[in-house]
Amino acid sequence: MTNSSGHGHDGESAPDAATFWENRYRESDRAWSGRANATLEREAADLIPGTALDLGSGEGGDALWLAQNGWSVTAVDISPTALARGEAAAANAGLTGRIRWITADLATWQPDGPFDLVTAHFLQSPAPLPREVILHRAAATVAPGGVLLVVGHAQFPPWSKRKPDGVPLPTADEVLTSLELDSEHWTIVTKAAVGREATGPDGQVATLVDSVLTLRRTPVA
Repeated sequence: MTNSSGHGHDGESAPDAATFWENRYRESDRAWSGRANATLEREAADLIPGTALDLGSGEGGDALWLAQNGWSVTAVDISPTALARGEAAAANAGLTGRIRWITADLATWQPDGPFDLVTAHFLQSPAPLPREVILHRAAATVAPGGVLLVVGHAQFPPWSKRKPDGVPLPTADEVLTSLELDSEHWTIVTKAAVGREATGPDGQVATLVDSVLTLRRTPVA
C-alpha cells in the first residue's frame, strides 16, 4: 500500500483492497522507484539496527534499505505481485535472509512482534482501509525503547487525477491523537509537516508535503 494517493470517484463503489492493489501493481513492470522513502532514511539513520516491521511494504524499497543497513525486516503487503518484486530485488542484492515477506491484509493481520522499529509509509488507500486500527495494532508491537514511524500524505500531488474526497489526510497531530498512547510511555521524536521534492509522471516537479510522526517507546527501567 505504499505511496498511495488514490481516491474513489463519485458514484463508484470502492474496490476490495486485494483486488485494487494487485491490479495496481500489475499495471506496470514497476510502480515505484525502488528507493527508500527519504523520511525513513532520515528518521532511522541513527537507530541501532534490530528487528523492523514495514507495513504496506509495496515493492520493498524501504525493506531493502533497512536490510542493507543491518536490520532484520518483516515486510507485509496485500499484493503478491509487489512482494514478489521485492523478494527478487532482495535476492539480487544478497539480502534474502534478512527480509521475511508476508502477503496479508493489514486490516486483519496480527503482527508477531515485538519490533525495534515499526514503520508505516502512506497507508492511504481508495480501497477500504481501517488505518487507525492498523496503527493502533502496530504501536502495540513496538518493543520498549523501540520506535514507531508513521508517514502520510498531507496534501495531494498537483498531478493527481484522483478526487480529494474519500481518503483522509490527517496531520501528524491528528495521527498522534488517534493513537491514544500514554504520554508517560512514549516520547515524541518528530511531529511535523515536511516538504520534499518530487517528480510527477510527466516530469513535473513539485514540493509535496508529508505528515511525519516518530515516537519512541520508553525503555524498561
